[in-house]
Amino acid sequence: MKTYKTNEIKNIALLGNDGSGKTTLTEAMLYEAGIIKRRGRVSQNTTVSDYFPVEHEYGYSVFSTVCHVEWNNKKINFIDCPGSDDFVGSTLTALNVTDTAIILLKGAVGVEVGTQNHFRYTEKLGKPVIFLANQLDDENCDFDQLLEQLTSIYGSKVIPIQYPIETGPNFNALIDVLLMKKYSWGPEGGAPTIEDVPAEEMDKAMEMHKALVEAAAEHDETLMEKFFESEALTEDEMREGIRKGLASRGMFPVFCVCAGKDMGVRRLMEFLGNVVPFVDEMPKVFNTRGEEVAPDPNGPTSLFFFKTAMEPHIGEVQYFKVMSGTIHEGADLANADRGSKERMAQLFCCAGANRIKVEELVAGDIGCTVKLKDVKTGNTLNGKDCENRFNFIKYPNAKYSRAIRAVNEQETEKMMNALQKMREEDPTWQIEQSKELKQIIVHGQGEFHLRTLKWRMENNDKIQIVFDEPKIPYRETITKSARADYRHKKQSGGSGQFGEVHLIVEPYVEGEPVKEVYKFGNQEYRINVKDTQEIPLEWGGKLVLINSIVGGAIDARFIPAILKGLMDRIEQGPLTGSYARDVRVIIYDGKMHPVDSNEISFRLAGRNAFADAFKNANPKLLEPIYEVEVFVPSEIMGDVMSDINGRRGMVLGMETEKNFTTLKALVPLKEMSSYSTTLSSLTGGRATFTMKFKSYELVPGDVQDKLIKEYEATQKDED
Repeated sequence: MKTYKTNEIKNIALLGNDGSGKTTLTEAMLYEAGIIKRRGRVSQNTTVSDYFPVEHEYGYSVFSTVCHVEWNNKKINFIDCPGSDDFVGSTLTALNVTDTAIILLKGAVGVEVGTQNHFRYTEKLGKPVIFLANQLDDENCDFDQLLEQLTSIYGSKVIPIQYPIETGPNFNALIDVLLMKKYSWGPEGGAPTIEDVPAEEMDKAMEMHKALVEAAAEHDETLMEKFFESEALTEDEMREGIRKGLASRGMFPVFCVCAGKDMGVRRLMEFLGNVVPFVDEMPKVFNTRGEEVAPDPNGPTSLFFFKTAMEPHIGEVQYFKVMSGTIHEGADLANADRGSKERMAQLFCCAGANRIKVEELVAGDIGCTVKLKDVKTGNTLNGKDCENRFNFIKYPNAKYSRAIRAVNEQETEKMMNALQKMREEDPTWQIEQSKELKQIIVHGQGEFHLRTLKWRMENNDKIQIVFDEPKIPYRETITKSARADYRHKKQSGGSGQFGEVHLIVEPYVEGEPVKEVYKFGNQEYRINVKDTQEIPLEWGGKLVLINSIVGGAIDARFIPAILKGLMDRIEQGPLTGSYARDVRVIIYDGKMHPVDSNEISFRLAGRNAFADAFKNANPKLLEPIYEVEVFVPSEIMGDVMSDINGRRGMVLGMETEKNFTTLKALVPLKEMSSYSTTLSSLTGGRATFTMKFKSYELVPGDVQDKLIKEYEATQKDED
């Protein structure tokens, strides 16, 4: 395989909902380019993409697949991305390392929630978009309706390059209004018959052609002047105008294919090769220092590793993009993230599980390698005199969590190692060993996401696992002042234990001063602040300790021990064992013994005094509240809103755009446990949502009482 120059390379991401035909399109493109000799079928598990056993088991894409074709002396790298929103990490990764997105649409369905999501990702990253109407042979396909839908949502920037003469089972021909030709195919697809536009289609074709010419001219002053003079552009001029329109997101061309029958695929590839922007025509990326890094083949060598795959009999396969310079087989590089050295023993171009060995790759190209010692997803490898690091991929927050445990406890460590490897393949996994909840929590993007994890764990790693409902990280706090004394006294021969602590607790509010006098019952307690310690808590909020001891009632050397006792209780609150927060503790008196007082005595006295005072300070439970956004077709919004209300949610508002509505609400985490499953069921999989932590808020009284009783029951069981 020849070495392609930077200005001969194009990188494409294939996006679309489940079932839109991305994997089938990939097969057709590889076949047309001669990479494979026959087209595989998804139904037969014979495709280049979706080659992992878990994908065969469930019948949908779990991993992105990196492929390439050589076409008209150009190299086109493309990444076939999973359609499910549960695997959004692969989509975002692909968009960050490619330059143009093709968004596939089902001919019979048109724009879906997933389409909107994918488009928003491209918008955020500033990537050119081509809409591809697929499955035009579906009996329910209506291309005119699909085009109208696209235009109503995305506006006049939607410009058809092609339209089918007929859709449904008889589809076999389309009109290309860029070339003003008719393309038709026999039953086997492949190479088309190219003819002049038939007379009966000429008016429609000319109308679309003029709109295309005008759209192409808009993005170049020279072309615009020529258009005003002659109202016509040459084929090459139109290509140049479309390229600039694509690069600036000033236009979204619409193409037509029937990938399953290999109709229109060859023409699409011609367009990709001739018109889509090259790597060096797209905006530059920035390293972590904010410096622009151009895809210069003569610059310093820098590789960004964006994907790791664990393959049978091979181990880790690492996929990278050459950000700058040229990488040669046998090159020695430094890992900017881990400080280790690596040798690139072998370089490959990818076509799914098939790899083609190459000697070098230049800036802008995508390749893979094996047998690296210490490279993880997201790492940067640099050549001499280069110190780049990249972290431009931003992943969404998790929205589905489960506690995970091995059926055989002895396999817990093995399970954790397997989880870490999976996270290297998919950074949207988050693994948390919660000291607070005493659970191992797996955070992901949805039920499908976790289901595939379970399948892989049990089938690939041979570890039987169980998912449990994760506990909720409640917080405890107080709402009024209270006072308590506690004496710890123990005598068991020899030296005894003695420590007595008198303290006041009150809610801590930032900026609120300590009172000079506190009154409990008929007695006043005068406070003389000698020392203040503010301890920020890892889980949020503060513990503030005031030393107001006068007359040497407790020696200063015992204050750290009392603080340890307070922290013991802060870390295991008196109500439910949850973390406590936002408490001010004033130690104003106590007693000690010249012989028997020691650190352990005051630690226990402080802990128990705090627990007693806390319980008398009108304690309340706080629960985590999440900001939830649901994106859903407008006609089924009512059901979604009713469900949110039933989850103790507070709807903040709705924004409707075209046929879709975004609902914003605040919902307790407790009520979001299985929301992804419910939402999918309610909407037939036509909705999606995001969630992020907002704040801690008071738990309703009835819920608090229930939680306290449940905790007390567990404590009795343990006793």
